[in-house]
Amino acid sequence: MSESDKLKNTHTIGRLVEIAQQWYDQISDGEIPSIRLPTRTKQNIAYDEATDVWKYGEKESTRAASTARGATHLLKMAYVIGFLKGQLTENRSSTLREMYYISEGWKKAKFTAQDESNYLVEDLEIVTALEREAFHLRPEEDGATIFGPVRIRETTRRGAREIHCRDDVGEAGYAIPNNVGSVEFIDHDAKFVIAMETGGMYARLQENGFDEEYNCVLVHLKGQPARSTRRMLKKLNEELKLPVLIFTDGDPWSYRIYASVAYGSIKSAHMSELLATPAAQFVGVQPSDIRDYDLPADTLSEQDIAALKAELSDPRFATDYWREQINLQLSMGLKSEQQAFAARGLDFVTGEYLPKRLKEMGVV
Repeated sequence: MSESDKLKNTHTIGRLVEIAQQWYDQISDGEIPSIRLPTRTKQNIAYDEATDVWKYGEKESTRAASTARGATHLLKMAYVIGFLKGQLTENRSSTLREMYYISEGWKKAKFTAQDESNYLVEDLEIVTALEREAFHLRPEEDGATIFGPVRIRETTRRGAREIHCRDDVGEAGYAIPNNVGSVEFIDHDAKFVIAMETGGMYARLQENGFDEEYNCVLVHLKGQPARSTRRMLKKLNEELKLPVLIFTDGDPWSYRIYASVAYGSIKSAHMSELLATPAAQFVGVQPSDIRDYDLPADTLSEQDIAALKAELSDPRFATDYWREQINLQLSMGLKSEQQAFAARGLDFVTGEYLPKRLKEMGVV
């Protein structure tokens, strides 16, 4: 382990132990141990002009040992702090899923579901102002894949290696590692990045040579993007100064994929500065595309309608563009997928739709 890694681990352990020290001091002063955390709802996120991202506001809630439920929560947090301290001391790592199963031996501190353990880790991120990667915790899901004219250097436990993300990889592309900090850009010929929700569209742009014709980086988001994916998109935008474009299905759940990249997600608003790319732009599928191109479409479900109405009250979608598009979709009552462009031919999306849309956006 390098000296730099040792210092990082020591700092992280110190931040975690401060939480336990706070409880010790509260008990010593005759107080009930507690911890205060921001309320994680869309009503408590606010735009921060200094960083151009959405962060938690001033509303807070208190978790205290004054009730059995509150005491159990703090007990579980104490066990997690102890577990993380041990793994950092040994320079080991684990997945969120592994930690959930490890809690089987924690008796009353055992988690009842993984959502509960994931939520508690987010609590620790907020209190320590550190990301879970600093705790040496890894998600189960894979990161996205990249395909395009970028050469990177990735540092692993087995040393450093250089990879060209088109010439040195197969059609699946280069898999983004959990720790994006281990990736360094060497050189590139790219002009912009286009990140796609579906594997089908990722493969279509590859097969049609879109990346070569337009010198762009293709990214497969794999649905709702993992943190490592969002960090990589931010890195491509900030370090290489490349425009980032998001191409999803035309439904409310896909618009939230875009929002998580550009604005930050509500559940990880405490990490928005590290994860969000405010300059990211939405390509489509737009509701207006469904109308203008007469795309094959499905009827909106009750859940879709409720989600669209919820987005109208979401401050991240409070722009003229999104209000117009969402209201249009509600009036049409339709949603459509990226692959619906294939109804006009397999080359339509790369030969006509994207070139026209990117020109409108001033990208090409």
